[in-house]
Amino acid sequence: MIRKALAVLLALCPLWAAPAHSEEPVTRLLEFSDLDGWAEDDHAAALDAFLNTCADIEAPDWISLCSVARDHRAAPRAFFEMFFRPVMVEDGNDALFTGYYEPELDGSRVPSGRYRYPLYRMPTEAKQINPWLTRRQIEEGGFLNGRGLELAWVDDPVEAFFLQVQGSGRIRLPDGSAMRVGYAGKNGHTYRSIGQELVRRGVFNMHQVSAQTIRDWVRRNPAAGRELLWHNPSFVFFREVSKVPANKGPLGAMNRSLTDLRSIAVDPAYVTLGSPVWVEKDGHLPLRRLMIAQDTGSAIKGAQRADVFMGTGDRAGELAGTMKDPGRMVVLMPIQRAYASLAEEL
Repeated sequence: MIRKALAVLLALCPLWAAPAHSEEPVTRLLEFSDLDGWAEDDHAAALDAFLNTCADIEAPDWISLCSVARDHRAAPRAFFEMFFRPVMVEDGNDALFTGYYEPELDGSRVPSGRYRYPLYRMPTEAKQINPWLTRRQIEEGGFLNGRGLELAWVDDPVEAFFLQVQGSGRIRLPDGSAMRVGYAGKNGHTYRSIGQELVRRGVFNMHQVSAQTIRDWVRRNPAAGRELLWHNPSFVFFREVSKVPANKGPLGAMNRSLTDLRSIAVDPAYVTLGSPVWVEKDGHLPLRRLMIAQDTGSAIKGAQRADVFMGTGDRAGELAGTMKDPGRMVVLMPIQRAYASLAEEL
């Protein structure tokens, strides 16, 4: 998953600290008329994304809804309004929307003078020992060298680091083809934000920090940049994802392809994976859109915390790196679940 990847991920960029959980979430029933821009959205696109994962929700009411959804392709807005109710779930923390994306790197299946930085499969020890070695120990000590664990080699160590943050990506190969890599596991160490570390050191102010800012600083300061990357002890291992066509998005936590600007990563403690979620936010990329909760991430904690999947490639990465916006998200729950959630608080 991408994220389980996002689990390391971060969602990207986990440059900001995740809010703490509150003990008791508060739910509030809304009307569809309360959702700003609801009538203007492309509900057919949202329904397509919903159908991509709804069959994987293992609950009788969801299974029935998924079956009914296939019969409502001609009336997608009516489907959502007929079988769901908007529910605002809050935990006392402010809403925060960030973005993440699927990187594209230049690489090769064999090493060369250009392609010198390996992406590794997960070693047996890392599966058995938690936590295992830190990023510094792995890279500086060469513990993985000569073991045949290299999945591919890329030409940029900074991009390799951000690929680990995102948890999945595509590698452009010299013959023009591509391979997709996905999250296989990690070394068990907690992710540390290198963006926050640069702020702590006084190199940047928080509003100046973005993925591109970090890339540029590390490349201008090779020795200090390597030390900065080692500040994050978490290390991600990959696997080749060969069953996902190049024209589809990477796999999310539900093991299905994500959809640009329709898939979001959420905290499953508050939002059932596969649920439709209405997103309202302003900022550089204003959104009034029905999205589907199809991913998770280690930095995505809280009832009003979400990571928007922006797509694949550099442009998506630029958009993702600038997103850090307030707003609100409203979960669309099956009718009986919506009323049950309110009854539990009474």
